[in-house]
Amino acid sequence: MPLNSPILLAAIFIAAALLHGISGLGVTLVTTTALASIFPLKHAIILTIFPSAALNAMTWLVGGGRSVWQNFTYYLKRYWLLALMSLLGSLIGVKLLLWVEPSYILLLLGSVITFYVGSAVLGKQIRLPATTPVLIATGLIAGIIGGSTNAMSTILLMYLLSASDDKNTVAKVGNMCYLLGKVAQIIILREPIAALSNQDWRLIALLTSVSVISLLIGIRLRHHLSQARFRQLVLVILTVLGMRVIWQGIHGLLG
Repeated sequence: MPLNSPILLAAIFIAAALLHGISGLGVTLVTTTALASIFPLKHAIILTIFPSAALNAMTWLVGGGRSVWQNFTYYLKRYWLLALMSLLGSLIGVKLLLWVEPSYILLLLGSVITFYVGSAVLGKQIRLPATTPVLIATGLIAGIIGGSTNAMSTILLMYLLSASDDKNTVAKVGNMCYLLGKVAQIIILREPIAALSNQDWRLIALLTSVSVISLLIGIRLRHHLSQARFRQLVLVILTVLGMRVIWQGIHGLLG
């Protein structure tokens, strides 16, 4: 089966969306890392935009004991500055994706994955002070990294885990910022998105559909499956994919 087979790609998005449904995080980092080892990085990011945006919107706006509108206004009013900084940073980050040699971006993505996996393996959660200057800096840096590599969560969580002890709040605010990152990517990458073939759009529709269904299943399984075991499997997969992405970056620079 070829690596770009729709069946294999759908399987990747199903696994990532299940993780997202169980934990509230993970879809963008997992899918981007996997697709970046198959496609050029910019095309990989474009393919993940709409499936990820759908899951980010659902995680932010649905559930938590509030209506869609209440979730929208509640979290946006309380975390508007973080959301704004993430959006501005993402606009800068997507520009870097267009301006900078892809090999450097692949190495950045590989480094972020290494940091993410290493922190998880060591059981360490780096928490940043919940102050306004730290919020502004974290939002911008997370947006820049997210816009260029789709790995915003790794940086953003450092602040959110300090700002709130509520996992529901962390997941919803995080997904609000991730969604704004997708908006920035759509704005900056509108020309290559418009140039996608009908086959690409059919693939995106398939990946979005299976992702939404898998997210709903993951949410239902949240209280029945071991989140720790599932995350361990994802960490192993990310480690392998991260090594491949780093090798691609090094090979691109040397080749």
